[in-house]
Amino acid sequence: MKTAGIIGAAGYTAGELLRLLLHHPEITIAYAQSNSQAGKAVTDIHQDLLGDTDLVFTAEAHFEVDIVFLCMGHGKSKAYLESQQIPDSVIIIDLSQDFRHKANSTFKGRTFTYGLPEINDGAILKSTAIANPGCFATAIQLGLLPLAHNGLLQHPAHIHAITGSTGAGQSLSETSHFSWRQNNVSVYKAFEHQHLIEIKESLGQKGDFNNELNFIPVRGTFTRGIFASMYTEFNGSLEEAFDLYESFYAEAVFTHISRKPIHLKQVVGTNKCMIHLEKHDNKLLVTSIIDNLLKGASGQAVQNMNLMMGWHQRKGLTLKSNAF
Repeated sequence: MKTAGIIGAAGYTAGELLRLLLHHPEITIAYAQSNSQAGKAVTDIHQDLLGDTDLVFTAEAHFEVDIVFLCMGHGKSKAYLESQQIPDSVIIIDLSQDFRHKANSTFKGRTFTYGLPEINDGAILKSTAIANPGCFATAIQLGLLPLAHNGLLQHPAHIHAITGSTGAGQSLSETSHFSWRQNNVSVYKAFEHQHLIEIKESLGQKGDFNNELNFIPVRGTFTRGIFASMYTEFNGSLEEAFDLYESFYAEAVFTHISRKPIHLKQVVGTNKCMIHLEKHDNKLLVTSIIDNLLKGASGQAVQNMNLMMGWHQRKGLTLKSNAF
């Protein structure tokens, strides 16, 4: 059994990570650290875990473990690591955006590998530090990568993606409060969302990518999931597009191409990404759906851990959606 510590363990993302690791056949959780909840039972905060664990939140973390997961807010992971001496033998998986961009990927002698297994599985296997991708970034990248990697994303891509309220985190704000969010939809950070940087870097892995990504993020009235629809010019047939996508993801464990229209309930509660294609005149419409807390966060972190440990990517992640 390998041991794992979770730092910043009180939020939504950490709650899902705890759930996954508690049922992972190769992992024992050494501690769940939280400054705000230290001394409380984990099940006082993550109430869905009642009956699954007797863990108590700790104020301190230690590094006599095999893996450390950082589930702190953006900007906090880097500050935390600056104050700590983590042995090189300890794997770090960071779920913030602090090390996702190439310019920020090297820190204190470690290079953080961008943890999108569909294109970086070989590098992840050899890495000791992972920058877990963002949730919007995961859904959008997986939707566009087959085109970009085949040199077919030569025109602007127009992206509309709606996310559940859990994407805003556990802390309350005006736009995450139930009375504001319920029965409401709104646009935020249009054309300038922070995930655009990592998306463009991934799409350009086989060369510079300078095409426009016109991204409109939308707050949804549901709790979890991302439904991303994107379109760009494509001169081939719909059958050629399906062949391209099915070939690109032939070895992918969690990304699946559907020839039938897809809906969000198919992936909520799972580590899957589902993609559907339609052709309208000279435009290819790509629909990509994920659970923002799983494939967009904690599930992908466990998938990366499995790769790094030499385990099957599906270990601990055979999850079923509640589609009805």
